[in-house]
Amino acid sequence: MKTTTFSTLAALVYAATAFVTPQVRDSSSSSSIDDTDVLNYALTLEYLESNFYAGALNNFTQDDFINDGLPVWARGRFEQIAAHEKAHVVLLNNALGSNATQACTYDFPYTSPSSFAALSQVLEGVGVSAYAGAAQYITNSQYLTTAAAILSTEARHAAWVAGPVNKENPWANPFDTPLSLSSVYTLAAQFITGCPSTNPSLPVKAFPALILDNAAPGQATNVSADGVNAEGQYVAFFSGLSTTFVEVQNGQVVVPNNSMSYAVLSSSNTTADDSTISAGVVILSFPFNSNGTLSSS
Repeated sequence: MKTTTFSTLAALVYAATAFVTPQVRDSSSSSSIDDTDVLNYALTLEYLESNFYAGALNNFTQDDFINDGLPVWARGRFEQIAAHEKAHVVLLNNALGSNATQACTYDFPYTSPSSFAALSQVLEGVGVSAYAGAAQYITNSQYLTTAAAILSTEARHAAWVAGPVNKENPWANPFDTPLSLSSVYTLAAQFITGCPSTNPSLPVKAFPALILDNAAPGQATNVSADGVNAEGQYVAFFSGLSTTFVEVQNGQVVVPNNSMSYAVLSSSNTTADDSTISAGVVILSFPFNSNGTLSSS
């Protein structure tokens, strides 16, 4: 079984306490989140994605892609995705005007075209979840339509990278999985090494790292968290529009039979939000065949 976690993918750069990440503020009240906050949150993510693609395409040639076993057409499509992400940055900057946040500096742990493609799959999937989760805060109908148009494009990216390029599941559920602003920020911050001090603050918080050791669907897995006692708390598994809570007993939880989910540690067995989440976020991805049955390969 395959487990994808940002802590694993970003092992070379993950040291959250050393980062000068985007300025944050109290995220406990959704009433304090306005359209400008959401657009700057989206722009922060789009800057990251745009830098990610530009850097990789600058580092790896067409021959590098082919020699690493990727399809001959892959790099050209990635160039198109890079152009899309740059267009998203321009659009959000124009919408925000003088209120726009500025780009940060980044460090991504890819070392080859194939590891770049693997991380692209994760970033695009998280991007979809980010827009789906942030939609609830947008009050301007034009901004909401724009966000929906970007979300659907990010979903096309995610499915293409996962399927034709990486030969993995292009989707997992009838519904994509919304993530909170703080959950996405926790994942994205691992690749951010510094930001301008003049950037506006974001209504988010970063969670301590959560580890699910060798997770597999239907199997018990060891649970640990950075500086947090997980015993007696609950691992919340987000999959599509559903959340499954499993109590940590004797340092373990049984992973639900979902092909794709996000996991966080929560003090509650009914709610997983900024007020209850104590650690996270883990991305779990397990292969399934064309009949929709989970498989071991």
